Amino acid sequence: MKFVLVMLLCSNVSANSCKPFKPEFIHFEEYHQCARYGYNYSSELMKNFSKEFIDEYKAYLIFSCKEQTQT
Repeated sequence: MKFVLVMLLCSNVSANSCKPFKPEFIHFEEYHQCARYGYNYSSELMKNFSKEFIDEYKAYLIFSCKEQTQT
């Protein structure tokens, strides 16, 4: 089974919604690889956002590891 990482940048400001974006790596052989990468990558992104950006937009990240259907 393979997994695809889906990430969203979200805002708690009303009228703003979550926006998908493509991380550097999106395909993984095993679920644990995807989940660990998602947490680590989210943490790195949050460290790189300015405190002003986070406070103004009340920014946060969410991710999910989806099973990739084989065709």
